[in-house]
Amino acid sequence: MDDGSIDVKRAARDAVYDMPLADINPADPGIFRDGTWGAMFERLRAEDPIHWAVSEEEEVGGYWSITKFNDIVAVDSDHQSFSSEPTIVLPDPAEDFTLPMFIAMDPPKHDVQRKTVSPAVSPANLMLLEPIIRERAGAILDDCPIGVEFDWVDKVSIELTTMTLATLFDFPWEDRRKLTRWSDVATAAPDSGVFASTDPEEAENQRRAELFECVDYFMRLWNERVNAPPAGDLISMLAHGESTRNMDRMEYLGNLILLIVGGNDTTRNSISGSVLALHQNPDQDRLLRADHSLIPAMVSETIRWQTPLAYMRRRATRDIEIGGKTIKEGDKVAMWYVSGNRDEEVIDRPNDYLITRERPRHHMSFGFGIHRCVGNRLAELQLKIIWEEILKRFPKIEVVGPPVLVRSSFVKGYEKLPVLIPTRL
Repeated sequence: MDDGSIDVKRAARDAVYDMPLADINPADPGIFRDGTWGAMFERLRAEDPIHWAVSEEEEVGGYWSITKFNDIVAVDSDHQSFSSEPTIVLPDPAEDFTLPMFIAMDPPKHDVQRKTVSPAVSPANLMLLEPIIRERAGAILDDCPIGVEFDWVDKVSIELTTMTLATLFDFPWEDRRKLTRWSDVATAAPDSGVFASTDPEEAENQRRAELFECVDYFMRLWNERVNAPPAGDLISMLAHGESTRNMDRMEYLGNLILLIVGGNDTTRNSISGSVLALHQNPDQDRLLRADHSLIPAMVSETIRWQTPLAYMRRRATRDIEIGGKTIKEGDKVAMWYVSGNRDEEVIDRPNDYLITRERPRHHMSFGFGIHRCVGNRLAELQLKIIWEEILKRFPKIEVVGPPVLVRSSFVKGYEKLPVLIPTRL
């Protein structure tokens, strides 16, 4: 665990270094829950930065891991040699359940679909959203109990990001937690606890059933918006957009999942991660409370330190050499952002959480090139606002138990974070 003792961490690191290099499989979700991911990527960066791994999961199979910062930038920026199709995750999509989405498309289709929704997170729209987010953040924090343990993930992180997402969709307010559920269902492993059964087939059937409920719900919203004048919400943008108005049901669902997960999972895990990081680094917490102008730098450092999406997948479109290894046409490639953000050759003291870094936005959590996160400024805005409001209210937030980490190699986040707020200002 991230909060484990030094002896436990040392034993876990030794176990990773004793493992045959060929047996290292970074796509094993267990390494993110047990905390061995750091040692594993440290070893790969040092000994085999372009690493071929074979997963026991049939849908994943063999793939290349790119683990150093500059190599990841090179791959992520070369969309001609490395395609995003057909998916951004390592498991291949089932032939009967493929979800096209613009992040998993190449130009020109990617470009026009991305352009359709990007006005929702434009600087002008963020100015309109800021006071709304601030009012909601304040209300959420004012509702937090004092002197009583509670789950920060559910009470604060999920609630704020789900409210923001519901606003972007103009989604029925009373049903907004459906967005949280669909986000979890879309990304969860069969044995994650999200599904009624841990049997892979039964879990997949439940996933599909719930995602079909998602698209059916959103289809009703689509039909309302397409028959109304164009508006500024994401559904109206899709319904009236020249490149998106003729999407079939599965492509609509794919883009919905992209927007839901991108607008929910990532920011909520960075909000939770900021509380944990400052708890684990009390010197940084003191710096922040003494100088609120450090909030933007703290936000960027948190997003680097947390890296809420651990990787993105690409597919080689031609034979290409990187770092002395030949990647063959058709090979899967995983760009491990979580490793690049800890690359000792590019980032000084990368395992330390430091809110006074000279270049705090020099990280790869948002990706590079044409697929750089379209909502990165909104993510930063929500983190900035929640901490501005926290510092007005609470002199301290104590993490009172180990976090429950998401069992996933893709979403690096938290299921629960038990906290206690001793007093208000």
